[in-house]
Amino acid sequence: MSVRPILVVGNPVLHQKAKRISQVDKSLQKLIDDMIDTMRAAPGVGLAGPQVGVPLRIAVIEVDDEVTVIVNPEIVKRIGDVELDEGCLSVPGYWGRLTRAEKVVVKAKDRNGKDFRVSAEGLLAQALQHEIDHLDGTLYVDRMSSNDHLKRQEPLRKREADQLAAEEAAAEAAQAAQDA
Repeated sequence: MSVRPILVVGNPVLHQKAKRISQVDKSLQKLIDDMIDTMRAAPGVGLAGPQVGVPLRIAVIEVDDEVTVIVNPEIVKRIGDVELDEGCLSVPGYWGRLTRAEKVVVKAKDRNGKDFRVSAEGLLAQALQHEIDHLDGTLYVDRMSSNDHLKRQEPLRKREADQLAAEEAAAEAAQAAQDA
């Protein structure tokens, strides 16, 4: 397992439609493990094959400490619309606001090649849509009405927010112990 370089906006691979995977084999398992390591090291919520220079229809997502691997994914149902803040490891240092489906149903193969469906809402729904966009050669900035709406800072990621909340709780507990 290793951390791979992440391609950034401007690299033509990011705007190519990724190819379907015909067989889940040992080399694909290594790619999956590398992608998970790379996503966590970044840190990010998801990572698609094209982002590490591999134009195959595969992505990894980690929400609430649960990793989802999607091979040859397809969105089969979209429900509702929601406006969200979104960032991307391939567009570092920026985030923007765009509209995504509130809920999605995705069919795909898992890391072992077994067919499955996932119904998702919230961050998982957003990440599924974002990563499948990558597989279609679309970046989130391509979905924005104008790049003037890009913000030059990174949104607080869940892991960072959890860590910040834990640090604040520890500081409050220490202060309460001092005051007692």
